[in-house]
Amino acid sequence: QVQLVESGGGLVQAGGSLRLSCAASGSIFSIKGMGWYRQAPGKQRELVAEITAGGSTNYADSVKGRFTISRDNAKKLVVLQMNSLKPEDTAVYYCYMNVQPAGGYSYAPVPWGQGTQVTVSS
Repeated sequence: QVQLVESGGGLVQAGGSLRLSCAASGSIFSIKGMGWYRQAPGKQRELVAEITAGGSTNYADSVKGRFTISRDNAKKLVVLQMNSLKPEDTAVYYCYMNVQPAGGYSYAPVPWGQGTQVTVSS
């Protein structure tokens, strides 16, 4: 069974940087889209950034110019580099991947992982 494990969160002051990583475990034949969502207390989960298999990226307006998403298909890894962090970036960050498991015939989203907490102090 494919699982996602996020890491890299923590406490940082406003203006600081963090680098989030998400690795998939399990036998995977192919990965299409990868990305990051976040959920702040009392708010809905929202898309932060996504990257296609071809490398095209899309960012939420609130993070454009500050966050950069990248992927390493060989390592089954997606990374979110977060710079110039603001208190409003505080949230639990979740990654997602749309994968075709080894031996499978179709793509499906991997179940959400535990997420990683990012806290930005003012």
